[in-house]
Amino acid sequence: MGRLLRRGVLFTLLFAGCAAPASADPILMFLIGVARDMLVKHATAPRSERAPEPAMPERSRVYPGTSVEPEHLRRLIDDSFLYLSDAQRREVFDSLHAALIDPKNAAVRGAMIEYFAEKALTVRAAQLKLAQLSYKEKQRMAEEFKSELTALSAEDQTQLGTLLRSGLLPVPGDLNQLLLAAFEAR
Repeated sequence: MGRLLRRGVLFTLLFAGCAAPASADPILMFLIGVARDMLVKHATAPRSERAPEPAMPERSRVYPGTSVEPEHLRRLIDDSFLYLSDAQRREVFDSLHAALIDPKNAAVRGAMIEYFAEKALTVRAAQLKLAQLSYKEKQRMAEEFKSELTALSAEDQTQLGTLLRSGLLPVPGDLNQLLLAAFEAR
């Protein structure tokens, strides 16, 4: 109740400094009235009838300046990067976590989380779409991949080969094997 009462006092003080009611916007006056009614109702309601305050994440368990808990990011990584081993997913989390708790990144922390979440969900959607392909479609994709390899520089081909051999390319395991076979047969 204390938090709600403080909020009510804050709103009352803020609205007290507004223009005179006769010159105020009617919609603003309506909202002020609704807020006042809510405060009065909450203050006069018996304790048993009051709705519990919504649970806020514990400040010590969230990244500063956000409402995101490290456990949410860990779950996002585990759900989105299924092609990585547990140790590799832990490594991704550890490196992201270190960047998010770094005070130098305080101004961009929220944007970093949003960007990472967007990319993780994109990878997951691609994984699901690729997993739905038939084996014949995956073979056709591997053949197209093999023909496209010639357009890559030697350095890019080497890096791609390393990714395929280590299973770090964000594709399902069976497609990774087909792509690796096509890569080795070039």
